[in-house]
Amino acid sequence: MHYRTGDLRDQLAHLGHAVVQAGLVVGSGGNLSARAPYADECWVTAAGTWLDRLDRGSFVRVRITDGAALDNGAAPSSELGLHLATYRARPDVNAIVHLHPQSVLLLDAVGAPIVLATTDHAFYLRRVATTPFVPPGRPEVGALAAAACADGTNCVVLSRHGCSVIADSVELAHKRAFYLEEAAQLTYRALLLGRPLDPLPTDWLHADNVTA
Repeated sequence: MHYRTGDLRDQLAHLGHAVVQAGLVVGSGGNLSARAPYADECWVTAAGTWLDRLDRGSFVRVRITDGAALDNGAAPSSELGLHLATYRARPDVNAIVHLHPQSVLLLDAVGAPIVLATTDHAFYLRRVATTPFVPPGRPEVGALAAAACADGTNCVVLSRHGCSVIADSVELAHKRAFYLEEAAQLTYRALLLGRPLDPLPTDWLHADNVTA
């Protein structure tokens, strides 16, 4: 079955329901956004929305250059700055998924890096960056995340906070979010077994012919 197509808000609503069902976020935590390729406006979840209860009215249209809300009386997410800074730094990005995945955050809290252990991890994630802790909603959250992904990194762990996963489509951002949490879960389980995972060979991980 093909991924949901059409209106970006419908695609994001589909993603939101799926990530809640998968346990990657609870309550009204996390936020989502998407834009048409190279557009200067995006749809971002409104403040306080529950990601498994989204519909078209749950999004605010925002101009990327100055952060102005263009319609819908609702206020955008308090992490709007994260989305705007990332779009400005990465013109190729059309979707941003900010979640609070438990395994990702647990490993961050104990200082254990996420190991990319499978070919799927290599293909979809390539590498994972981590930014220092900054209280949620601060402008520094967006600035640090944008700097971390400026080199082409697509998965950023916001220390003690969550993750920012980006892609050129909602579907690919969705896949990356799932694989990031899977990589974290495998890393954690290996640590429990007392057998830390060996990462894939660095020269192979960054090869141009990596395939899923």
